[in-house]
Formats: sequence, C-alpha cells, structure tokens
Amino acid sequence: MQGELFGDLPGPSAARGRVAPAPGAVLLPGWLDAEAQLRLVAACREWARPPAGLHAVRMPTGGMMSVRMVSLGWHWYPYGYRSAAEDGTPVKPFPPELGSLARRAVADAYGADAGEIAGAASYEPDIAIVNHYPHGAKMGLHQDRDERIDAPVVSLSLGDACVFRLGNTETRTRPWTDLELRSGDLLVFGGPARFAYHGVVRTVAGTADPGLGLVGRLNITVRQSGLVAGAADETGVA
Repeated sequence: MQGELFGDLPGPSAARGRVAPAPGAVLLPGWLDAEAQLRLVAACREWARPPAGLHAVRMPTGGMMSVRMVSLGWHWYPYGYRSAAEDGTPVKPFPPELGSLARRAVADAYGADAGEIAGAASYEPDIAIVNHYPHGAKMGLHQDRDERIDAPVVSLSLGDACVFRLGNTETRTRPWTDLELRSGDLLVFGGPARFAYHGVVRTVAGTADPGLGLVGRLNITVRQSGLVAGAADETGVA
C-alpha cells in the first residue's frame, strides 16, 4: 500500500495515479473535484434527514454497526432490500443525478474494457447506500451479495481518509490488499472482484479538508439491484 497513512510518501503533493489492485477493481484517486465533493456532502445531509433518514443498523447477532447509514432507491437491511425504511416510511428515491455520476464512474474506470466486465456496458444503478463513519468507526470484511445482478459497485469517498481492505472472493483471510482512500477518490469493483470480501480497517481523524464541514468519513456506494418494484421474495422486498 502507498500513502501517508503508512508514512511512505513525502507529502500531500505526491502524485497518486490510477491503481488496479485486482482484476475488475480500479481506484481513481481524486476523481471528484472540490466542488463535486461539496455538492455531494450537501446532498448527503439532505438524504440523512428523516423520514427514512440516517440510522444505526442492528445485526442479526444483536450487535450494532459502528457506522450509520441511509439508503436510496431500496432500503438495505441485513441481509436484503425492501421498499420501506426501519421507521416504516417509504425509502427515499434514487437520485437520477447520482445514477449519471455512477455511470460516468464506471466508464472512466473501465474505459474500452467495459465490455469485458459483467454489467459495466449496460450499467443502470438504482440503489445507493450512504455510510457515515464517525471517528473510530470501521467495517468488517463482507461481500456485497444482496443484489440480484453482478453489475459493478461504485464507491465514492468523502471526508476523512481510511484504510480500505480489498480481499479475495473465497474467504475473509489473506490474500488481501490495503488501499488508502481519501476524499474525492473513486473505487469501482466488478467482474472477478465483484464479490470480493472488503471492509474498512480504520479511518484517520482530522484528515478531511476543513472546507467540507464534515466530521468523519462519508462513503457512497452505488449499485444495480436487479430487483423489480412491487415484487416480494425471500430478500424481504415488498
């Protein structure tokens, strides 16, 4: 891994280029400029408002996740999607402008190779999950397997930097690659990496640009669900 989190770069001005940590996974540092980041932070604040706003998630084991989240398009819960939020209100709609941004992200990440990645060339996202990581929050290694289609996942980082762990598709154990994700970075994973275990090992307090007015880290993940509105099945969709 490269980056100031590990102390091996000379400073913030050091160049950070495109990284492909695994087949199907692409990191584009600084993909969002300062203005785009500000717009997304403002949008996240609106999405976080009730009803169907930012909330803590209780896992089936009884424990609470250290991040808080809000869903758009479909409401995520462990482990499935439904049309209503925890408070029983309809989930907020998926914003078309976020879909346009995510389609551009997939195109920029894969370029001419998009046709070789399942779902990339015809990417039509309909879900976003916004996670807020307060200081000290993290997320254990997991797979994104609740969608009905293997189209790529788009991940946008805002605020504090984090150590993101991209693992393999079989187990939560090694091999894995640790990546530094900073505010404005884009990570797309699809194809062979679509079902890789991944998580956030730690966030680094105080690394966000103060101009964002953000405490902690925001992560926006955009996905294509493959779900049909009004259907009901074993995922809990209703």
